[in-house]
Amino acid sequence: MASFKTLDDLGDITGKVALVRVDLNLPMQEGHASDVTRVEAVKPTILELADRGAKVLLLAHFGRPKGARHSTMSTSMVQGDVERVLDREIMFIPEVMGPVVEQSIGILRNGDIGLLDNVRFWPGEEANDAEFAKGIAAHGDFYVNDAFSAAHRAHASTEGLAHVLPAYAGRAMEKELKALDA
Repeated sequence: MASFKTLDDLGDITGKVALVRVDLNLPMQEGHASDVTRVEAVKPTILELADRGAKVLLLAHFGRPKGARHSTMSTSMVQGDVERVLDREIMFIPEVMGPVVEQSIGILRNGDIGLLDNVRFWPGEEANDAEFAKGIAAHGDFYVNDAFSAAHRAHASTEGLAHVLPAYAGRAMEKELKALDA
């Protein structure tokens, strides 16, 4: 199997912006996640990056909005559940690139976590549009993929970003890749 970089390969990341692809496509019941297993799986990666002083921006999809915004498919729907599992406050950022994201990064302190909105609200995500990936990448110093369940998709947030930024496997992804190689 091809070698891959992990969080162990990162140097000092204090003050750096980590774009972290996670799977937050959680089953919902009465406005709350009925199963947070996916959040628990990525918790070690998120907390490690935050504890090492990075500003962590979570990239995720939620449902299949087909390139259009739907309030019921915003990642803000799972923010409270993610905060509960991580036992940390998270800043919701209603975009994935542009001035709002840049301003939010300026507000985040080292070790803080931001949750970007549903990356599938933008058609460039599923089209794996290179310019869309570059637009997201402009806000990060490095990319971490910890969404094994979405890794087979050639989308901007799972494949495109790895061509634009230094890319690393998160702890959950690392575990899965090592299991495949065993």
